[in-house]
Amino acid sequence: MSLDFLIVQGLNGVAYGLLIFLLAAGLSLVFGMLHVVNLVHGSFFMLGGYLGYSIYRASHNFLLAALLAPIVVGVLGIAIEKLLLKRLYVRPLLDQVVLTFGLSFIAADVVRGIWGANELVLPPPDAFSGIAQIFGNPYPIYRLFVIALGVLIALALWVIDRRTRLGSVIRAGVADREMAVGLGVDIGKLFTGVFAFGAALAAFGGVIAAPIVSLHLGLDGETLITGLIVVVVGGLGTLTGAFWGGLLIGVAVTFLTAVVPQLALILTFLVMGAILLVRPNGLFGQKTI
Repeated sequence: MSLDFLIVQGLNGVAYGLLIFLLAAGLSLVFGMLHVVNLVHGSFFMLGGYLGYSIYRASHNFLLAALLAPIVVGVLGIAIEKLLLKRLYVRPLLDQVVLTFGLSFIAADVVRGIWGANELVLPPPDAFSGIAQIFGNPYPIYRLFVIALGVLIALALWVIDRRTRLGSVIRAGVADREMAVGLGVDIGKLFTGVFAFGAALAAFGGVIAAPIVSLHLGLDGETLITGLIVVVVGGLGTLTGAFWGGLLIGVAVTFLTAVVPQLALILTFLVMGAILLVRPNGLFGQKTI
């Protein structure tokens, strides 16, 4: 295994891990706060990519696609939370699973009906479409842009989470929503806002990922499985866990896919199992009594 291979695949793993972080961040908060098994979250990622593709085709503006697609999916998230999920918060977990699983099938049929079953590729912005030299290895500039953007978003979310009142309220809602209600927090609006933000962030990840992974039917399931692994490894309800879990799983998946593609998914689950043996609540999850 050469040094050049390690450098290139390491960068690929970091880029992929940061894309999965954009999906897992919202998924982790929804799990931690709303206690909802949101199996439609991967569909938000896929819808963001396809909407971004259509917006780009109409405007030839990648930035516009990256801004508008998350807004549309965020509004969709508000509608789903208010009209459907809110009725199931006090219902058994299986009801939430069935509803969100059904919504993911509906989303897949909508994508097939509008965009068809062929793979689509969203080209990267012209400013990031070239090739850079990393220690003598050619590497796409767009992937370096994805790494930088992912780190900036992670830092922005950390600042919001740890340095603002909104972040304190969200963390309080994750830790003890009954106490948050007792302190005067409008938990209904908070739930809706967190769900919509998670949906929009996943959609943004879908737009940013489209030039790398291509758009295809089944993208929702692929990313959801990886996102769930990241959430479990990182710990429920923590953005820090989603970030480091995303990096760890992203690098693991990338190297395993390059070395043993037939066993990559199985070995990824083994990596998750090994971590949970040492940290049953995830890397940054809090112990439950």
